[in-house]
Amino acid sequence: MMDSSDDEEFQDASNTFEWEETESPKSFSYIPPPREVTVLHAVCECVSLSWEPDSSFQRCKFQIHFSSDTHQDSVTVEDQTTVDIEGLTPGTEYTFTITRIAENGRKSESVSVSAFTEPSPPAQITGTKVCSDSVSLQWEPPAGESVNYTVACYHEEEIVQELITDTDTVTFSSLKPGSSYSFHVSSQLQNGKKSTPTVTSVKTKTLLESLLEEIGLGQYYKQKLSLGKILEIDENAITDKLIKHNSDLPWYFLKKLMMVNVTARNTKYSSAYELNCDEVSGNAVSDLRNLASSPNTDDMINPLDIITALFLCSDGFVQQEMALKMSMCQFSVPLLLPNADTNQCTLMLWAMRDIVKKYRPQSLSQTKGFVEERIVLSELPMISFVRLGECSFSKSEILNKLLSNSQQYQDIFLHYNMESCDSQRRISNGLTEITWYLPGGNTSIDIFSQPVTVANLRGDIASFERQYSFLCQASAAVFVFFDNLDPNCSVLTNQHRNTQIYLVGNEQSKSFNLNDLQLVASKLRLTNNIILKSKKTNDATFVNSLRKKVSDVVKNFNMKMKMEKMVDMAHELGILVDEDSTECQDAKKNAKEITAEIQDILEYKEAQLPLQGQIWKDLTSLDKEKYHLQNVGSQDIEKYKSDLNEKIKKLRKQQNSYDISPGMTRFISAISSTGSERFYFLRWMRMNLDNVSQTKLSKLKEQYKEKCKNSEKKEEIRKIDRQISNSSLGTEHFFREMGQIYEASLSLPQTCPSSRQLQHLPKLCAELLLDGFPLELVDGDASNIPLKWVSDVLIQLNDLVSPNGKILVVTVLGVQSTGKSTLLNTMFGVQFAVSSGRCTRGAFMLLIKINEDIKKQINCDYIVIIDTEGLKSPELAQLDNSYEHDNELATLAVGLSDVTIVNIAMENLTEMKDILQIVVHAFLRMKEVGKKPKCLFVHQNVSDVSAPEKNLRDRKLLLQQLNEMTQAAAKMEKKEENKSFTDVMEYNPDTGNWYIPGLWNGNPPMAPVNAGYSEAVYELKKNIIQQMENCESTANNISDFKEWVTSLWNAIKHENFIFSFRNSLVADAYMRLCTEFNKWEWEFKKEMYNWSTCAETRISNVRNGADAAIASQLKDLRASLKSEAFAELSEWETKLLENLNQYFKRTEGHVYLVEGYKEGFSISANNLRKEMERSVLNQLTVAVDIRQGKAELDTIKKNHKQMMETAVFALIEDCREKKVKAKDKELEEEFDKMWNKTLEKLSFSKQEPSNVLINVSHCLRNNLSHKGGAHKLLSKTKLQDFGKKPFECKAEGFFQQCEQTFRKMFNWEDHIKAVQKQADSIINECEELITEMVQRKSNYHENYMQELLNTVDERLDSNHAIKTDIKFEVSLKQHICAIAARQFQKMNENFIKENDPYRCLHESKEKFFDAFKDLFHERDQCQKKAEEFTTQCLKPAVKYYINHFLGPEIVDEMLKEGHFSTRTFSQYSILLDLLSKKDFRNYLDYIRSYEDYVKKWILSQMFEHFTNKSAISELEDKLLKSCISTINDAVKKAKTTNLKTFVESICEKLGNKLVISQDALENLMMLNNANQEQFAHWLSVSVNDMAEELKNEFRELNFEKKLTHLHMKPQNEIFTKMIGCGKQCPFCAVPCEAGGKAHTEHWTSLHRPNGLGEFRFVETKKLVTDICSSLVISDRKFSCSATKFTFHPYKSYRDIFKDWKIQTDVSLEASDYWKYVMVQYNSNFAEAYSAIIADIPPAWKNITKEQAERSLKESFNMK
Repeated sequence: MMDSSDDEEFQDASNTFEWEETESPKSFSYIPPPREVTVLHAVCECVSLSWEPDSSFQRCKFQIHFSSDTHQDSVTVEDQTTVDIEGLTPGTEYTFTITRIAENGRKSESVSVSAFTEPSPPAQITGTKVCSDSVSLQWEPPAGESVNYTVACYHEEEIVQELITDTDTVTFSSLKPGSSYSFHVSSQLQNGKKSTPTVTSVKTKTLLESLLEEIGLGQYYKQKLSLGKILEIDENAITDKLIKHNSDLPWYFLKKLMMVNVTARNTKYSSAYELNCDEVSGNAVSDLRNLASSPNTDDMINPLDIITALFLCSDGFVQQEMALKMSMCQFSVPLLLPNADTNQCTLMLWAMRDIVKKYRPQSLSQTKGFVEERIVLSELPMISFVRLGECSFSKSEILNKLLSNSQQYQDIFLHYNMESCDSQRRISNGLTEITWYLPGGNTSIDIFSQPVTVANLRGDIASFERQYSFLCQASAAVFVFFDNLDPNCSVLTNQHRNTQIYLVGNEQSKSFNLNDLQLVASKLRLTNNIILKSKKTNDATFVNSLRKKVSDVVKNFNMKMKMEKMVDMAHELGILVDEDSTECQDAKKNAKEITAEIQDILEYKEAQLPLQGQIWKDLTSLDKEKYHLQNVGSQDIEKYKSDLNEKIKKLRKQQNSYDISPGMTRFISAISSTGSERFYFLRWMRMNLDNVSQTKLSKLKEQYKEKCKNSEKKEEIRKIDRQISNSSLGTEHFFREMGQIYEASLSLPQTCPSSRQLQHLPKLCAELLLDGFPLELVDGDASNIPLKWVSDVLIQLNDLVSPNGKILVVTVLGVQSTGKSTLLNTMFGVQFAVSSGRCTRGAFMLLIKINEDIKKQINCDYIVIIDTEGLKSPELAQLDNSYEHDNELATLAVGLSDVTIVNIAMENLTEMKDILQIVVHAFLRMKEVGKKPKCLFVHQNVSDVSAPEKNLRDRKLLLQQLNEMTQAAAKMEKKEENKSFTDVMEYNPDTGNWYIPGLWNGNPPMAPVNAGYSEAVYELKKNIIQQMENCESTANNISDFKEWVTSLWNAIKHENFIFSFRNSLVADAYMRLCTEFNKWEWEFKKEMYNWSTCAETRISNVRNGADAAIASQLKDLRASLKSEAFAELSEWETKLLENLNQYFKRTEGHVYLVEGYKEGFSISANNLRKEMERSVLNQLTVAVDIRQGKAELDTIKKNHKQMMETAVFALIEDCREKKVKAKDKELEEEFDKMWNKTLEKLSFSKQEPSNVLINVSHCLRNNLSHKGGAHKLLSKTKLQDFGKKPFECKAEGFFQQCEQTFRKMFNWEDHIKAVQKQADSIINECEELITEMVQRKSNYHENYMQELLNTVDERLDSNHAIKTDIKFEVSLKQHICAIAARQFQKMNENFIKENDPYRCLHESKEKFFDAFKDLFHERDQCQKKAEEFTTQCLKPAVKYYINHFLGPEIVDEMLKEGHFSTRTFSQYSILLDLLSKKDFRNYLDYIRSYEDYVKKWILSQMFEHFTNKSAISELEDKLLKSCISTINDAVKKAKTTNLKTFVESICEKLGNKLVISQDALENLMMLNNANQEQFAHWLSVSVNDMAEELKNEFRELNFEKKLTHLHMKPQNEIFTKMIGCGKQCPFCAVPCEAGGKAHTEHWTSLHRPNGLGEFRFVETKKLVTDICSSLVISDRKFSCSATKFTFHPYKSYRDIFKDWKIQTDVSLEASDYWKYVMVQYNSNFAEAYSAIIADIPPAWKNITKEQAERSLKESFNMK
């Protein structure tokens, strides 16, 4: 509708219109406006208009113009009286102007009307925050103008609240929890116009849901918290972050609780106010305002709510763990857990199942006995405390006072006056908590003489009648606290009860009404059951009166009940029981089926668990005997070991003869179940078995205690100890049996069905380990590790975790019963499975996951915790081998760990020394095998805050003791270079010691865990994690850990751990190091070889000139090259050492394990530099001296050629003048005349060869000048008489005296044969070296002789095992020097002949004649001279270059083959090759002539590799291309003044690479008139032709022939790398495999039977089958020249051969390779050695070729 002013205006117009029409009816030019314009309706985007029709204008149009502040437009309609204007903006005022338009186009006046479009409703309404009593909404504001919003809240179609807001958010409060509400949101304009409402529905959260979301546990209500999640180590576990949000509270509580910290319930978070409270502004008003704005307690979460929420959100195992830890802290534990959503409550029987309490009632105070019971099975009276209505004093606080003695107050129950407890409880009302008062047998301290259970119901019993009814039925008495009683209240009178009701009131309360109390008391018939706190009664008096009433109840009422019996009550009252789940009940049933059959533990174990009994102990004994050989006597060792193996097989067969018992069948079936059932089963089993064991053990312990008082009764003590072990029965025994079943099955054929059926067992155990169950590593009863079982479990575990999951290991060592296990449990929140009432026996491992947030920080995925048996156990101290047992356990624990915690007690100095010696011994062993665990010494029961300062003297004393123990352990291990503890490991007395207070804060059993203990352990935990972060070594993966377990235990079983330790990880790391070092070493040698070759080239290219000038030039060049050599050597030495240092900084590849070898490799690098320096300087000296000696001859030859050239030029002129006919015959006649005439003018002095023999004799005398008696021996003989026949070592002097004695005493080859063999080897090596020197085709130099004698000295010095005298040395050197003198004499004579001036001039006659003819006929010499330069100068230089550099290239190529990467790999490859060829002669050659065989094998490998000519051709082509490229570059860059300077420039540029023959160059330049440009052209052509010619020549040569031309013999270089130090085992002559030449210890991977080395028994002549790796652990003795032929124990072989480390066989299969060889070729070896065949142990004959190959791989650690 239009407003009033519009109406008036419209009416006036109408009147005027009618008057005009009357006035002038014919003048119809006036167009009337539309009448009665109205707004029919207006919606969001459309307005409908209408107006009255006008009959006088039937045909007309209407134009409607509409506009707003932001928008305008118009529409035109025809013959209509209504219109819809669409596309408008919602919530906007529009003005519509309507104009009539006649047919003639004339328009009427406009009529206007205004209207608002309806506002749009809000869009996308969401509940931003939904709580239990409030809902916050938010929406998107609609388009257009909206002043505010109206929001109406409906519940069950009734409006509850309506709010108006001008923002896009609103919050409704005071709503009902868990109710559905619909919310209608309308936008509203200023004029009150509203939009259509948008409706959304929201359900408020329940009280429980709201709280859980607030504290961050919402997701865990359905998907329960697991124990793995709780124990997971994350950032919160190792940092001290403040609680800033409510969501931090439960995790803070759990973190503290898992570490048994009594401050766990102090869950108040730090508000902004508290964080700023210390920042005083200085403004009093401002500070007061801050104080006034302190946080409201309503915002705080009550700790009871947090505890209730956590129990509701946790699975049964977390609940059980929480209950146990809370009990240790003396916190009350939930008995009835309420659910605020369902109003149900649950009896927490399962949660309390694991709580075991010890106490001493007064009846046992005299005998000092005690009761140890699982609390749910204890029959105890229960006293309950409840509240009716409001109560003015705190019931829980009074209970705390009631249960606390005067010496120590404890907050067992949370109460109002505790931190954060004054905040409102939201979900914990109805919670019934329970605690126990347990007496300690001390009447002056005990509050109650008997144990009593105390229950406390939270909230008003009027609201929780079900809980109250339960307490009435289960309790001996119920104490009801009240302020005012309603006589009409039926809650007290309606209960069917047998309990006593006590009313506890407060007269001080304003609401207290005595009359009402009397009425209620009358109804309940109460007389003395009323306790009132009057105005004159203080708290102490009140508590005492209450305590007296409780005591009376305990004494006078005999109502006791096990908690287990409360289940039926709970069911009757509709209370749930946490054990009612199907999984729990099924597991309980399965466990009971097993444990119900146990009547006598010993009989049960023999019947149901037979494999781990005496059979397993016998297997352990036999296994250890294999390594100790204590009972071998005079038997053949290998046969004895085979017999042991047969006995082991029989025992395994005996194990396999047992069927799997029904008990084990049920056990395996139960743990094979899925989900939580198997976890429940294992808990039920552990608890049931503990209960069964308890009665038997308690009696035996009393007997044991009495027997231990008399240490002489060792046998009786052993007997009782065995009974205790046999009477102990836990889940570990079932798993142990499972392991034995599995190990026994492995001895069955793989096709056996029963074997295949058991293959899944390791995976089962691995899954349990991953789920947090411990794995028994060491069987504490048999003191052995079932290695195959443990290894396969760990293999399966490795498959289950993420690929290459890293682990770090923490172990604890210390005296028994000093709290090691408690320390680990407190630190990591775990519980190790041990039998009831017994300390840990053996060792158990447990896996803890690392959270993703700190994985990178710690660099591992899991932490492995190892709990070990206590050292110096009283049980084992009586046994003879207790020290050995402790040493084994400590070595294993330290060897496996990354961090070792050592518990020590300073108060007992003697005991401390014993413990330290064991621990230090273990650390020393680890240092020697490359493992470096961190060590922390923990001093427990030290509570004084000044302990670190006070104990400074103690720390110094400890270090002193550690040093003493280190020296003692080093002496035992024969590693006496370790003088102090810091030699063994990094240790700082100030940072390596931790002081921890006592565990209990007061006197048990009512003492809680000391908060100081928990905090100190927490700090220790953080330090351990930090140690792991800073760990130099990388974490192992599980496969590596498995390898450590295996190798450590195998080494531990030997008497000599350090020299028996073999670990594939160490071997692999060592092989990697050797491979890398070999690469660096070869790079160094190759680079220096290349450098020295180039240096020799530069020396050879020194141009001819005056003798003095050449001498000066060579002197300067020598000095320059020497300086360059030193610089080059230093650079490469530094580079090699830097590579070594960088290698040891790597974090991968277990580099830290071989750090002990670093020094040896550094020395090898230094020695290599010295060796290369000596070699390079020697080469420079030889090259300079030979070049200088040749310079004189070169000058003579040059002068002769110049004179001849002058004569030729004169002849040409003469012939031209005489006009001699240009025929060759006439020219030749003239030339011959000139040649002979010129020769007569030249003087030729004869070049006499040197007397090499004299020089060699001089070198020999100098070499032997420092040897006593050598001069006399040399004087008796002439050098030229030696070397004409094979060298023969004769038995004279000392040798002759001892030979026969030696033959009788010892069954090895005689000494003379050994010396002869050594001499032949040295002679062969020297002859090869002489041949190599002669092939150089240069002049003799005395350095050659010195190099030869140095080689002999090195070989003699390297073999100390064979004793020789001066006569042998002199005769050997004379023999070699005589051979060398003859060869070197020929070498000198050939050099003189090759460089004789007359011969050289005569050989050039033909070239002179050809040049003469060319010049005479004036022919073009360009092409000919270019070809001559190429053929005579360049081609020999290129071939010389290729022959010098092809050798290193071949070595490079061969080193790419795996065979030659390390000596170990080479040995493996040779032995594998021998096995594949099946040729006895090869084996015989390998054993008798190892070096010769290896050289032949290397050559065969090279021939095989380069059989395809393309392989060697590629190397040759690469070198050839390099030369051609250098030549072409030289030609391009050469100076072009004339031909001579052009050629000289080319030669100069090639001088550093190619050796250009001086003679050939001079021959080229004589009589040369070639054009330089044409010469350069033809030279390029000739060089290309030369390249093709050389390629063809190389192709035609076979590989063997090519090797003879090479300057560096690649086979020799490879042999040098393979042969290493050249040392061989002093017993079986197997070569050393250690890397680097400077290693201090020699070792080899695989020893062989001595019979293969020609050793035989003297009496029978039979070949010996003993292997030295077995002999060194036996009581046998040996005799040799090194012992001066006196017998010496094999066990002490290092006294004689100090630098040899003979590792014992890891297993009987380790030497299968050589056993197989001896079996196959027994008769062949006997025939070859003129002996009788060996008596082969029967077990050897069963070894197959595949087994031999497998043992080879295992011995050499080939994967």
